[in-house]
Amino acid sequence: MRKLIVIAGSGSYPRLLVEGAKRAGVERVDVVAIKSSTAKATWKAADNVHWITLGGIAEGIRWVGENGYEGAILAGQVNPLSLFRGRFDAEVKAWLAELPVKNAHTIFGKLSEKFAAAGTPVLPASLYMDDHIPGNGLLTRRGLSAAEESDVRHAMRVARDIGQHDIGQTVMVKSGMVLSVEAFEGTNAAIKRGGKLGGKGGIVFKAAREGHDMRFDIPVVGLKTLKVMRRAGATALAFQAGRLVLLDREEVIRFADANGIAIVGLDSGLPAAPLRP
Repeated sequence: MRKLIVIAGSGSYPRLLVEGAKRAGVERVDVVAIKSSTAKATWKAADNVHWITLGGIAEGIRWVGENGYEGAILAGQVNPLSLFRGRFDAEVKAWLAELPVKNAHTIFGKLSEKFAAAGTPVLPASLYMDDHIPGNGLLTRRGLSAAEESDVRHAMRVARDIGQHDIGQTVMVKSGMVLSVEAFEGTNAAIKRGGKLGGKGGIVFKAAREGHDMRFDIPVVGLKTLKVMRRAGATALAFQAGRLVLLDREEVIRFADANGIAIVGLDSGLPAAPLRP
């Protein structure tokens, strides 16, 4: 690929993607940065930056289309509440009003349609993240206990079922009881809620549903999530191998080992996220 644009939310994910694309030989990697959201390190890593407000995403899409990018990647976090409280222009409000059901797939799917109509296809958010998508196996010194393995198996079944309805990606289970299921509040809030209910000993499972559109909302875990798990008393994190972005990998594993948290990737039998266009 010669010319790529990254639509960058908050956190380190967009920066890692920019760096990965450059290492993979993409000639020019630019960023559309969102005011008060995109980290300085992200737009500093890019070859060029174009600033927008979250409410002005329609203008950003037109700008991308006018500048001849071969592909766009949506990466980084956007606060879910901004979708209800954001000062969107009339054009974006009209797009959202067209959606009878609002979740990550419908909202970002609508944006992807608009990017494609402007001449720039949206590509999988997993591209160029080779070093940050762990495969099958244990990442930490401590493995799962028998009780944790049983809870993980139960969580996998629950995650499969809720995935069919695009409810969320995270399930927290303890002693066979579902403590929390992620909805629109996000992973960390769901873990906090589960910890309040169940106390120490819960496990966290994170998954992308079967047929998940890897262009957006790919599961992501970073150091912040591990710190939330520790405060919530969670003792293990399991995820689908090849289908999750693990940010700050060395720090995450070091933190998990220091706090007795097990982290393991499990074969789901589903396709791995693509790493190249």
